Amino acid sequence: MTSTKECIELENEYGAKNYNPLDVVISKGKGIWVEDVEGNRYMDFLASYSALNQGHNHPRLVKALQKQAEKLSLTSRAFRNDQLPYFEKELCELTGYEMMLPMNSGAEAVETALKAARKWGEKVKGVGKDKGEIIVCSGNFHGRTITIVSMSDEEQYRDGFGPFTPGFKIIEYNNVSALQDAINENTVAFMVEPIQGEGGVVVPDDGYMQKVEKVCRDNNVLLIADEIQSGLGRTGKMFACDHEHVKPDMITIGKALSGGMYPISAVVGSAEVLGVFNPGDHGSTYGGNPIASAVGRESLKVIVEDELCERSAELGEYFMAELEKIESPYVDFVRGKGLWIGVVLKQAARPFCKALMKKGILAKDTHGNVIRIAPPLVIEKEEIDQALTAIEEVLTDESFDKE
Repeated sequence: MTSTKECIELENEYGAKNYNPLDVVISKGKGIWVEDVEGNRYMDFLASYSALNQGHNHPRLVKALQKQAEKLSLTSRAFRNDQLPYFEKELCELTGYEMMLPMNSGAEAVETALKAARKWGEKVKGVGKDKGEIIVCSGNFHGRTITIVSMSDEEQYRDGFGPFTPGFKIIEYNNVSALQDAINENTVAFMVEPIQGEGGVVVPDDGYMQKVEKVCRDNNVLLIADEIQSGLGRTGKMFACDHEHVKPDMITIGKALSGGMYPISAVVGSAEVLGVFNPGDHGSTYGGNPIASAVGRESLKVIVEDELCERSAELGEYFMAELEKIESPYVDFVRGKGLWIGVVLKQAARPFCKALMKKGILAKDTHGNVIRIAPPLVIEKEEIDQALTAIEEVLTDESFDKE
């Protein structure tokens, strides 16, 4: 029988050390619940960084994957397939955009948006060749490619990976004046997370996105929203931008686009922007493949038909209100939107996450001192209440190790 100890030893011996996971070895999942190799059950409060908004192994998604896998898995984009056209249509209709471009990972979607913005800047706006600049925010997390870490101010993400891609300006998040001051004749785009996830579920001031949208419009600068974690219901709306009725020029989407069943990402945008691509400019062998397209189509239907946005809004408001009632010597404050909550501590969060794991809750620390709470959106109120009992026990334990 496979054991936790054996799996950890094998991974430590043969795996590169680019992650530091909690020492739980999961073998099964259903809804918000997972089971380790010894049969212990846990509530998943990370949802694979919001990829599992629909829950583990949603039966409709499993069926969609199995059905398509039995028929056709891959054609590459050298040939057409009978799933991608409908995926393109349905995603555009759902989001209100004219075009989409399918990829696999979130980082690929971000790279796609960056390339589109630069080409738009040169071919449409008229910025000089190789002069286009893109503005991003401090504390951002858009992925881990060389180009993406080039626009990060997190030293660990950059350490040892230079030289870096030029053409990026980093400004303070949640500061409209900083954006206005950073724009010049070569600025082609502003890329921003409506809520910073890896930064610690940082929610900007009310009206921030509306104001940056106006600044971008006034200066003929593209607004790109990275909604890879915040989108598809996580914050209580289909996209976090929807809270302020903001429509960016492009949105990067991933994670829950497949409900955790398959790597799927996409960029949606206007025809003016995504229309800059010509055959051969950009692509991916697996992007838009038949399995991804079939699963993506079903995952969107599940979000809408199971009313996951509405569930996130209602249950998130309840969850955050109950968390704020906990009187803990370790908690500084609680912030979030929908079922995306950050419990900001006065000390390191990882020991608390380890303690929660022992009580059957899998949560992940981020930004050092933040416990991120992001369960699948299919969670029930009774399950939230069950989790709150365990969370309160950990956060009010006077003998808790503060080191």
